[in-house]
Amino acid sequence: MYPFVGAIAALAKGFATTLQFAFQKKPTVQYPNVKKQHAPRFHGLHELRRYADGKERCIGCELCSIACPANAITVIGAENAPDDRRSPGERYAARYEIDELRCIFCGLCEEACPTDAIVLTPRFEMADYRRGSFIYSKDRLLVPPEAGRGTAPDERPNGIPSDLGGVIEQKSTVSIADGYGATNRGEILKTERKGLAG
Repeated sequence: MYPFVGAIAALAKGFATTLQFAFQKKPTVQYPNVKKQHAPRFHGLHELRRYADGKERCIGCELCSIACPANAITVIGAENAPDDRRSPGERYAARYEIDELRCIFCGLCEEACPTDAIVLTPRFEMADYRRGSFIYSKDRLLVPPEAGRGTAPDERPNGIPSDLGGVIEQKSTVSIADGYGATNRGEILKTERKGLAG
C-alpha cells in the first residue's frame, strides 16, 4: 500500500533501541586513573624468574624458543664457570631476548619451560614510540635478586626444581591476590593500582 510505512517502522525500532541505552550507565573506564582488573592467568609481559639465592632459573635449554609459534624468543646458552655460577646445573642463558611485537602471548613458552623460569605476568602496559623498545633483553626480563623464590636445586639431579609447576598452580585461581602473587610484576601491580574496575 504505502511503501514508506515499513521504512518508518524500521526507523522507529532503531530509535527505540538507541533510547533504550541512552540513559543507562556507561561502561567506560576512566583509564589510567581506573585500571581494569585482569584475570590472574592473563597473558601479559614476560619475566624471567630467579631462585631465592639469586641464581637464575633459566638453564639456556632453548625449549621456549622452540615452542614459540611466532619465533619471537632468542636464547643462546653458555656453560657455567665454576667460580661464577649463574644458574644451577651446567648451563645458563647468556643471551635471552623476546620480541614483544612478534609475540602472540599464547603462553606456550611458559608451558615448555622445565624450570618455571619464563612466566607471563598480568602487566599489559608496554606502549612505546620506537620498535627497538619492544625487544626485551635479559636485563629487562630478569627479576631482581630479592624477588627470587624457591630453593635452587644444586643437589637435585638434572637441576629439576622442587616447586616445578607452582606458578601455573598459583595462577589457576579466581583470587586476584593469590594469582597476582605468582609473579614479581603481579606483586608490583597489586600495590600500584589506584582504582579497579571490574
